[in-house]
Amino acid sequence: MPQLVAFSLLVSILYIGDVLSTRTKSWLPSVFVCAVLFLLGYWTFFPADIVAIAGFQTPIVYLAIFLLITNMGTLLSVRELVGQWKTVVVSLSGIAGIVALLFTVGLLVLDWETVVVGAPPLVGGVVSSLIMSQAAAEAGLTSLSVLAILIYVMQGFVGYPLTAIMLKREGNHVLRRHRAGDWQGQADQSAVPTSGESAPARLFAKLPEAYNTFYFKFLRLGLVALLAWGTSQAVAPLFTISPFVLCLIFGVIATSIGFLEREPLRSANAFGFTILILMVFIFDGLKRATPDMLTELAVPMFALIAIGIFGMYVFSFIAGKLVGVSPAMAFACSLTALYGFPADYVITKEVINTLTDDQDERELLTAHMLPPMLVAGFVTVTMVSVVMAGIFVGLL
Repeated sequence: MPQLVAFSLLVSILYIGDVLSTRTKSWLPSVFVCAVLFLLGYWTFFPADIVAIAGFQTPIVYLAIFLLITNMGTLLSVRELVGQWKTVVVSLSGIAGIVALLFTVGLLVLDWETVVVGAPPLVGGVVSSLIMSQAAAEAGLTSLSVLAILIYVMQGFVGYPLTAIMLKREGNHVLRRHRAGDWQGQADQSAVPTSGESAPARLFAKLPEAYNTFYFKFLRLGLVALLAWGTSQAVAPLFTISPFVLCLIFGVIATSIGFLEREPLRSANAFGFTILILMVFIFDGLKRATPDMLTELAVPMFALIAIGIFGMYVFSFIAGKLVGVSPAMAFACSLTALYGFPADYVITKEVINTLTDDQDERELLTAHMLPPMLVAGFVTVTMVSVVMAGIFVGLL
């Protein structure tokens, strides 16, 4: 198969997934559509190495992972986390609930390797799924390597509708109180991570724009990732720490000191291609999935999702009561671990638009629900899932 034919087929699948997700307002997740199409392709006419033929081989994939995780670290700052501290507490509690029940109740019905491989993808997105899938494959756990991808594909089917239900419940409660004249809620919009045009990095604010080229942004991002990887290698004789975790931490630090701007990959017009590399590579893991294997994995997959989400609900409910967050809002924030940004933004805005046509009421609901949902998504998927994956790799 020619390279450009392979590339066109892969991108066509990703595009079809986006189109169907948009048409169904995310009720049919794009990752599910893509996974089905990839499976059909592998079971029919796709060569097993179609992703490699298209040019997405292991070296460029790992480069993309290093750059993307460092880029993810630039999205958060200490100030934003402090401004939404209740959201952070609730979100972390929900993740703790997933881990607690999976490593207690889960181990009663599932084996150790299944729980270890399945937990990080359940808490995060594409990066943590890819990390655990690769780790399982390297450990010779072929079926569990596929399981990590399947959890990433299927968890949205549970997360999207549950989130919409919780947000509608919270929104109706807020509107009833607002219309009765006793709503006093406030939200700190300044504590919301933004995805708009980023300001130049502080240390290079006086650098003429003509010199702040795409290459310079890549250079600085690459240097931060290199420092993270080098630190991981330097401490290896003493203890093991994932370079991916360090990339995330160093990305936060580099942004805080003004060495990196927010989302340098976006400002270098490279974010979309980087995500494309990761998406086709993670779906490449499905080439190992036979119909018999999928049948075998169905029970552990649904068991992991069901047990994990129940633990998330219990722990987020308790944490919400302790810090003064409603059960519906607490659970909705925790559920962002199943999909992250931008799905958290899309679902929240769609729910708000269905609850009221009044612009003032929409602004009220947006101020109340959108900041915690965005912060929760960044905390769970951007930060915690990568850290978890880095730790859990050592448990296999």
